[in-house]
Order: sequence, then structure tokens, then C-alpha cells
Amino acid sequence: MKAVRTDRELECPGIDAGLRARGVELVTLPDGIPEAELMAAVADADLILMCYTPITARVIEAARNLKGIVKYGVGIDAIDIKAAMRRGIPVVNVPEYAEETVAEGAFALLIALAKRLPAITAAVSRDGWLWPEQRWLGRDIAGATIGLVGCGKIGRSMARMAGQGFRARVLGFDPGVDAATMQAAGIEKVNDLQAVLGVCDFVSIHCVLNDDTRGLIGAQELACMKPSAILINVSRGAIIDEAALVQAIVAGRIAGAGLDVYSLEPLARSGHPMSALFDRDNVILFPHLTFFTHEAMRRLEDDTLARCFELLDGRPVTIRSRDPRLRAQTTSVEFR
Repeated sequence: MKAVRTDRELECPGIDAGLRARGVELVTLPDGIPEAELMAAVADADLILMCYTPITARVIEAARNLKGIVKYGVGIDAIDIKAAMRRGIPVVNVPEYAEETVAEGAFALLIALAKRLPAITAAVSRDGWLWPEQRWLGRDIAGATIGLVGCGKIGRSMARMAGQGFRARVLGFDPGVDAATMQAAGIEKVNDLQAVLGVCDFVSIHCVLNDDTRGLIGAQELACMKPSAILINVSRGAIIDEAALVQAIVAGRIAGAGLDVYSLEPLARSGHPMSALFDRDNVILFPHLTFFTHEAMRRLEDDTLARCFELLDGRPVTIRSRDPRLRAQTTSVEFR
């Protein structure tokens, strides 16, 4: 058996050791590998494990022995699932390993910006001390209004932290989640996205990326936000019109942003669409690492290996995701 794992920059020693212990020949490939090189590498592979690298229809067709594609992570937008289904090749992700972890990361970005931690710590590092001048005033979360765009498990965890933990009012926009489910999580359901954006002090994005959510937060939506509002995104960069976001921040039309995800990764200090946001004390640029904790990585490695072994053993692979793109599969899958 042979497995190819892309994106080896994301170190997963447990996955690599577990596959090799089963006698699997493992090839690891770097992020950004050209499609032609990836096609050559997977030509005789039984498994493809990916995190960020696009698995296109051409890559899938080139893998003659392929038994399955495992996303060691959550988002599946980089996989041509329709092409895999045409060949009867199951696609599976690991959706539950970092729900609390990513919500904690989003809340860390929110509280850091609310308390002006980037600005104040940079100034103290430079000057040694600060006095309580107006420019250093922070914001309370208690009593604030927080809007969630996407109210799945991560969004609902965020709601618990903000509502029960910090006594904020929490509003939610998510056409796929009913009002009763939101209410049970302490979220007031609002069906108008712009109405949510217009009243919130903080907005946090937690929806999946698909055809309906790509560019969901555009220039018009950003214009609805308060000038004092802060935007958090730990979901997918392409949910936001990033050019419009850069313009809004540079022009001071919103108060700041905490970002962990970008349409084009990795970031770069120059020549990147988001380069203008570097060195701004009202912006936190996090390198897609809100998921990266000891506990979450242990869960990720264990669940990924379990899915790989199911595929290598010829058993139906367990699909725990509620994503309709994965649940449309009919070959060699078992839904939980």
C-alpha cells in the first residue's frame, strides 16, 4: 500500500508513524507542489491525504489505484468531490477535532483586539511604559453585541463563550440552522445578514466555504458595519471580499480585524493582496493556526488514522460531517 500526504509543512508525526507502522509506503509532499508533480506522485497511490493542496479532477484521474481521499482537517473546498464520486472514490474529512479549539482561537483574537493588546504591547516594547491616555482605551465584551455568521458547532461554542462566559448579547445569521437550535445555544436568530452587521460591536465568521458563502461579506456588507466594529474570521478567507476588507480597514471604516485565514496562503509582507494590513495595530494576522494545539492535533491524528485504516482495509469509511457534498456520496461510505 502507498499513501501520499500533501502539505508536509503541517507536521503530523502521529499520522506518519501510524501509517508506516501498518507497512504503508508514505510519501510526503510540500505545500504548493505543481499539479503535474502531484499527478506523478499519486499515480500508484492507494490513499491521498491532503490539507490545503488542491486535489483536482486531473489528480484524481491520475491516481489509478486510489481507494480514498482523506482531508486531515475540516474544509473540503479544495477537493473535486464530483470527480471523485464519478470514480466511486470516497472522500472523508475530520470535522470534530477542533470545534472548541477554533472557537477559543476566535475568541482570543476578539478579546485581544477589544483590549487593544497588539497596540499596547507594541508601544510598551518600544517605550517601556504607557499612561492611560484616550488612545489606549479598550472595549468591554460584557454588554456588547456579537454577531455570528455561521452557527454550526464552532459558532455555537463561540456563542457560549461570549454569552454565558462574558454576558454579551449574541445574534446569529445562518439559513441552515433553525431558531430553536440557536435559542438553545443562547443565540438570537436574525434572517437579514446586513441587519446583523449593522448592530454588532463584534462580528465573527464561522460558516463553511461553498458557492453560497463565497464573497458573502463584500463591500456592501462591510459598509453596514459600525465604524467601531471588529471583524473576526477563522473560517475561510474567501468568505470575505478581501480587497474590500483591506480598503475598509485602511480607510478606518471599521475598527479592526482578527484574521486566521486567507484566500491566498501563505501570507507575504509584500506582493500579497493582504500585505497592506501588516504592521497595523488594529489588525491581527494569524497564520492559520487557531486549530493548532496539543489536544486538537492528537484528536486529528487519531481520527485521520482511523479513516485511513478503514479505507486500506476495504471497509466503508465513516463520514461524520454534515456537509451535503460529503453526504451525497453513495460508494464505500457509512454515515454517523
